[in-house]
Amino acid sequence: MRTRMMATLRRYLIAGLLVWIPLGITFWVLALLVELMDQSLLIVPSRYRSDAVLGFHLPGLGAVLTLAILLVTGAVAANFFGKRLLAFWESILGRIPIVRSIYGGVKQISDTLFSPDGKAFRRAVLVRYPHAGAWTVALVTGTPEHEVTDHLGHEQVSVFVPTTPNITAGFFLIVPRSDTIELQMSVDQALKYIISMGVAEPPRPGTRPESPDSGTDPNPVPSPKT
Repeated sequence: MRTRMMATLRRYLIAGLLVWIPLGITFWVLALLVELMDQSLLIVPSRYRSDAVLGFHLPGLGAVLTLAILLVTGAVAANFFGKRLLAFWESILGRIPIVRSIYGGVKQISDTLFSPDGKAFRRAVLVRYPHAGAWTVALVTGTPEHEVTDHLGHEQVSVFVPTTPNITAGFFLIVPRSDTIELQMSVDQALKYIISMGVAEPPRPGTRPESPDSGTDPNPVPSPKT
């Protein structure tokens, strides 16, 4: 009786942790982002800040200001004169030795990742890693060109292999296209699959994931043939 009660309490404890840990981490990250963006209020004169106008600090006002600045900057940069102004500004930064290296590298990465026409991180594939007998999920970042193709040929693909559970770190690989298997899962599903260390496997395309209470195993083991 006591053993059954302890098993029940342990199950309830784990179920509670599974509910609160994702919520806690989510709220912590959101609070961190809001606090970070609230630092943008430092560019606003002190007499116009919420502390002076309302008499108390209003959290999240920096997020609104940051969003407004991004929208205005994007609207200016999207038109003809804004593009000319941006090109002039980048030409000035390109003449400063240290700034040129940092800004140029960061801009190239951001243009690759966030450009609507970019192809980076649009597909998930299986690649052999870290040895020929193992497979892992990777994200396609592009197709090598120029000097790389002179040595390896044109049938190569660049992939990023995220690590678990920190997907911001990983390994950049150039592998033959024939050694990759394209997956139907989305990039978000692939990242969730990697973060969960293979626990949260995406459902087969065109099917609904099994309910935990359905009593069926979503990954049944086939019975041996007799």
